[in-house]
Amino acid sequence: MSSTGQAPPNIGRITYREHLTPDLAILRMQPADGSPVPDFKAGQFVALGLQFAGEDRVTYRAYSLSSPPEEKRYFEFYIKWATEPVMGKFTSALFGMKEGDDLYWRKPAGVFTIEDRKSDGTPDTRRLVLVASGTGVAPFVSYALHLKNIGSERQVVLLHGAKYAQELGYRDILEKIAMENSNFKYLSTVSRPDDELSRGWQGSRGRVETLLTGGDGSSQLENAIGQKVTPENSIFHICGYQGTIDSVVSILTPLGFVTNRNKRKDGSFDIKIETYG
Repeated sequence: MSSTGQAPPNIGRITYREHLTPDLAILRMQPADGSPVPDFKAGQFVALGLQFAGEDRVTYRAYSLSSPPEEKRYFEFYIKWATEPVMGKFTSALFGMKEGDDLYWRKPAGVFTIEDRKSDGTPDTRRLVLVASGTGVAPFVSYALHLKNIGSERQVVLLHGAKYAQELGYRDILEKIAMENSNFKYLSTVSRPDDELSRGWQGSRGRVETLLTGGDGSSQLENAIGQKVTPENSIFHICGYQGTIDSVVSILTPLGFVTNRNKRKDGSFDIKIETYG
């Protein structure tokens, strides 16, 4: 214990970084003492800490984990360098760090985890529909890998939208899981398909919420699963920009879906929300 009676901060070390674009990267951090990472649930986050010159305190920022709970060697993060509307001080410093550099971290936390029980305590076996924009896909990558690792037979559909094809992080991994597991489906879309960063893109065009709508009465999501989505057969998890969340909720609300921010009297809900970025 420190002289103040508090435990000393955890120190981590960056062991890997991969840039998908100049302002988008996958980072791995392991405890600096070489110990395994602590237990956590898929969908939780870790707060990373940096101490800036001239400041006495450590500044922390929370980032969702994209690695699954079964990976004990390191934490993995999918991070966008915030440059708009103003350049983010924390992510700017983080993107300036190299493999081998140290930083602080706090133990995993958060409640954006997989719902496996209904409000009455019975198992929730509804299809998981995961809707992500940008780096909001990170917790869903953790979900997908975790469910694969434990051999879950629950049906999962992951919808991911990004500005550019190069920003569809983890696309190769998710497509591989979908090829190997008929219970997992992956649908992706790009809103700026004509940009150089989307060269060669032949997939869907538009924001991620366009996968939930269709002019012929059925959406790409429903075409993929062969069934209308209802609160009885599907539960949605949404992670991304506020605009994405608002758009998806506006599409689902008329269909009878209720969010966890406005639960029914019995505590039930059909949409779980996490604002990201």
